[in-house]
Amino acid sequence: MHDIRQIRDNPAVFDAALARRGLEPMSSDLLALDSARRDAVTGSETALAERNAASKQVGAAKASGDEAEFERLRALVADKKDEIARLEEEARTTDAALRDRLLEIPNLPYDDVPDGMDETDNVEINRWGEPRVLDFTPVEHFDIAGVRPGMDFETAAKLSGARFVVLRGAVARIHRALAQFMLDTHTEENGLVEHMTPVLVRDAAMLGTDKLPKFGDDSFLTREGYWLIPTSEVTLTYSVAGDILDEAALPLRMVAHTLCFRSEAGSAGRDTSGMLRQHQFEKVEMVSVTHPDESRAELDRMTRCAEGILEKLGLPYRTVVLCTGDMGFGARRTNDIEVWLPGQNMYREISSCSTTADFQARRMNARFKPAAGGKPEFVHTLNGSGLAVGRCLIAVLENGQQADGSVVLPKALAPWLGGKLTLTAEGVLV
Repeated sequence: MHDIRQIRDNPAVFDAALARRGLEPMSSDLLALDSARRDAVTGSETALAERNAASKQVGAAKASGDEAEFERLRALVADKKDEIARLEEEARTTDAALRDRLLEIPNLPYDDVPDGMDETDNVEINRWGEPRVLDFTPVEHFDIAGVRPGMDFETAAKLSGARFVVLRGAVARIHRALAQFMLDTHTEENGLVEHMTPVLVRDAAMLGTDKLPKFGDDSFLTREGYWLIPTSEVTLTYSVAGDILDEAALPLRMVAHTLCFRSEAGSAGRDTSGMLRQHQFEKVEMVSVTHPDESRAELDRMTRCAEGILEKLGLPYRTVVLCTGDMGFGARRTNDIEVWLPGQNMYREISSCSTTADFQARRMNARFKPAAGGKPEFVHTLNGSGLAVGRCLIAVLENGQQADGSVVLPKALAPWLGGKLTLTAEGVLV
């Protein structure tokens, strides 16, 4: 959420930043609402002072026997009461309208974010590993012989419809091993604190983490009014809502492995085959809450944490900075990590690491108390996939596939698979 005071002080800068996102100028309309709200507040305060002054004079007029003055003052008090009520309601209405508008405006990109229209304008900043040179034609994960017995889309469709999957046997175990490997790496090597959070949240948590009102159609809402979380970014980030943290407690570095749910509204026909785009999936999510001066460095650190998972698994990847036209609603800068998928012969996103600066903190009033004293300041919040478990499973299976339909699994998973690192063509882990 944007600070109206900053827009008031630098409307041209605000509009120029919106233009980089391909949006029309908005400062004029916002400042008109702001001016109307401030005028109503000032008018209400003036009317209240006039009513209070008249109220004090009513008794004196009555005592002096000046009936005409008494009636005039009494009428003035009544008129001012009505005026105050009208102006207070006007202030509430314009304040709500201004807040609604501000909630719908995306975050402003940092100066070092590349300008562009879509993913073709993203800028590569890192590349690791070389795709295997294969002497056979690779297939997508769901067509690998050893995977087919353990990846059942037909039963999932019978249970829940399209874009669900039932994993069983060895494939389910590999999926579980990946999540455990990620969690243990992040907690034991990367200094993140593991959390287990709810997957059902109230409106306030979705609003505070910029998922409402913009993305209501992309999420699932229960009839009891709970939202199914799109990722644990929502729960981890909102855990500090309304708090005033000690500066010494920063940064907070959290990680959680949860189920995630997305309706994928508007994505019909995209990536409908296999596990790439599901309504229900699992993700290991990283969230950091930092001092404003440290958030840019924390983004680089978070990105390295995600990249390190892929490197341990021996999966080739590239990292790109998203351009202004491809960046998410709440982000000021985003680094996407794309893993190599030989079955598709392309790199596909497996992690997105973003800093929102104080965008989310303002929405949920999350602050810290400076050690040097002074007023509390807004924290900065960051989030990143560390990683999307299902997509990581896809990458492990496709990159490890062999000509005979078996899969050789990464050595890094051995402790979580009982040392068994081959998925046979028959779907057995040995």
